[in-house]
Amino acid sequence: MNKVDAMYIHIPFCKTICSYCDFCKVLYNSSWVMPYLAKLRSEIQDKYMGETINTLYVGGGTPSSLAIGELEYLFEILKKIKTSANLEFTFECNLNDINEELLTLLKNNRVNRLSIGIESFNEDKLKFMNRSHTFKEAQEKIGLCRKLGFNNINIDLIYGIPNETIKVLTNDLKLFLKLKVEHISTYSLIIEKNTLVGVNKISPILEDVDSTMYDLIVKTLNKNKYSHYEISNFAKKGYESKHNLKYWNNQEYYGFGVGASGYVEGVRYENTKSITEYMKGTTISSRSIVSKQDNMENELILGLRKIEGVSLQTFFDKYEVNMQDVFPIKPLVKNGDLIYKNGYIFINPSKLYIMNEILLKMI
Repeated sequence: MNKVDAMYIHIPFCKTICSYCDFCKVLYNSSWVMPYLAKLRSEIQDKYMGETINTLYVGGGTPSSLAIGELEYLFEILKKIKTSANLEFTFECNLNDINEELLTLLKNNRVNRLSIGIESFNEDKLKFMNRSHTFKEAQEKIGLCRKLGFNNINIDLIYGIPNETIKVLTNDLKLFLKLKVEHISTYSLIIEKNTLVGVNKISPILEDVDSTMYDLIVKTLNKNKYSHYEISNFAKKGYESKHNLKYWNNQEYYGFGVGASGYVEGVRYENTKSITEYMKGTTISSRSIVSKQDNMENELILGLRKIEGVSLQTFFDKYEVNMQDVFPIKPLVKNGDLIYKNGYIFINPSKLYIMNEILLKMI
């Protein structure tokens, strides 16, 4: 089994709730934060087994919505974790929260990768998402991050908003590129039923428009030297997210906090999504022992998200079985859904958009 060397920490508080967000979150309430962090502390004390952690990711919610004193307490908790010298430590921020005091605190606590939710610079899109910022603010805030020594920055782009045109997306991409960040994550709007857009029964955009937008993103970012290394993620050389690669490589990781999930010692678990339950001390809502078959399926489902795909040799080393003896690889290579090259099986780049259909044929 893999040694666990990755950890995710969930901070559920947000200053505003985005219309599309399906993550576990609540509006920031200062009377809840310290009790929540105290529960987080006891969960980590109970479950963390003292391994050396190589990738640490604080996500949410909006971790940057916490006050400085609250963040100091969070970092005190995290100091109890053994971390490697070359730790990748990601912290999610909202553009509006970024200031010198916050960045100094992050820097002093070894955060070396920032993930900033920008999503768009188009006014209509931002209004739809219940977000607000300008390109000028983004330039200033990212400039401040650079000044304080952050040289590994991710920004998120959301596309496929109802009524969005190719022209709007092209302009967003142009502005995103001007920010010269190391990593860009792109997400097509998914309408989840328990979000504001879901409740309002907003219709998704047409599939062929969505597909055209995806192709435009891939071409534009590739042309600008962002390597497309995972279905939704693009990075400058050497800046791929080490933490997220742990998930896609089907490796084990800790997940702490309300709504977090983890995979430790062959068991996948999910924490309760109810903050009141979590505060009462009930953390795990479900756990399942992963069978060998499940694990092999996860290896493919997760691994085929990577553009390089899955190594046949790595698969054999892990499971002592040939991948093509377990899954219908050959017919899918023959019909062009999959490609076999240099010991890797990967999804035909022209069919990435229908990846889920291909996975269904396999599993």
